[in-house]
Amino acid sequence: MGRVDDRLAELGLTLPDVVPPVAAYVPAVTSGSLVLTSGQLPMVDGVLPVTGKVGEGNGLVPPERAKELAATCALNALAAVRSQVGDLDRIRVVKVVGFVASDPSFTGQPGVVNGASELLGEVLGADGAHARSAVGVAVLPLDAPVEVEIMVEVR
Repeated sequence: MGRVDDRLAELGLTLPDVVPPVAAYVPAVTSGSLVLTSGQLPMVDGVLPVTGKVGEGNGLVPPERAKELAATCALNALAAVRSQVGDLDRIRVVKVVGFVASDPSFTGQPGVVNGASELLGEVLGADGAHARSAVGVAVLPLDAPVEVEIMVEVR
């Protein structure tokens, strides 16, 4: 076990199996020293635990729950990266893009995507610091509330 595996264990987290694609793509590709993941949904054991739009109000996914789901997306992204490089001690996160299926009145996308960013920082330390975009969208695949993709540099 390496430094990242030790840190995951300290946090009580387990890296899941790579989520199988739901369409015609692969979970991650390597290009030179970069690994780029496909968008990762917050799947847990092959199931989306929550669906719908993020926002405040009845029938919407609360922002705090969506933030937790973004962290799950980040764990799934790390699993996809590990499938390419093996040892997560060799990576540095370069870019994170988070998509939030948003109710039209919701403008808190950055706070939701913080779930992914904070998890990457907790797990990877300084190697988890990254550039980022947080984008509100009308709908995501399978009616997921959030989707996250990452780009990492392999050393």
